Amino acid sequence: MSVPLPTTITFPAGVLPFEQRKFPKTICMFDVDGTLSLARQEATPEMFATLKKLREYTAVAFVGGSDLSKILEQVRSLSLFDYGFAENGLVAYKLEQPLAAASFIKHVGEEEYKKMVNWILRYLSDVDIPIKRGTFIEFRNGMINVSPIGRNASIQERIDFEKYDKEHGIRAEMVKKMEQEFVHLGLTFAIGGQISFDIFPQGWDKTYSLKHVEPEGFDTIHFFGDKTFKGGNDYEIFSDPRVTGHTVTSPEDTMRQLDELFLTVA
Repeated sequence: MSVPLPTTITFPAGVLPFEQRKFPKTICMFDVDGTLSLARQEATPEMFATLKKLREYTAVAFVGGSDLSKILEQVRSLSLFDYGFAENGLVAYKLEQPLAAASFIKHVGEEEYKKMVNWILRYLSDVDIPIKRGTFIEFRNGMINVSPIGRNASIQERIDFEKYDKEHGIRAEMVKKMEQEFVHLGLTFAIGGQISFDIFPQGWDKTYSLKHVEPEGFDTIHFFGDKTFKGGNDYEIFSDPRVTGHTVTSPEDTMRQLDELFLTVA
């Protein structure tokens, strides 16, 4: 499924066209959770100031796995970015105007989707973890998100589960079994954030967003993310040969690396 593309997209007042920026053929693309902000929290004023300054130097984009409404709770507005990519770029915007969209449900089919949902619910009913909350499966336009603890967990509960998961490998084990069970569907299972993992067709990872920026003819594409290890939801775009990848450990580390790469350049 796709949405009509706008015939022309113009730069809003006060936003420099790409050719007027200090590095006109460079774009910086950012994961959201753990990169621009702490998981499910709004970015700091310092981060917003850094991104505003960076936009004088390069094009700027976010690439998140969550749906757009959740991402905007963290980054405020599409107007702060040249490109906004939700659901790995399956929902995409340039200068606040929508680009093409894709549908997970149409790709896999209703019957296969129902089989998968039933399998997930049965599996999670047998998973013994310290606490469970609500919303264990979240259907999105271009993927589904699965959370063993449930997406209704509080911030502290998310932090506690992430620590527990690192010790016990709850998500990794579930992903391993789902890869075996649904191998015929050609899906990717990517662990991301603190409490969940995404499921989407192969090739619909964050590299999907690159098709939206390629027509602009950027010579250099930087990507910053924290889950850049194999199996993490930043891995594919981080390791893509078209991209210069940067692993970050926190939003503060993101700002430090940007200072070193761009903002302290005369």
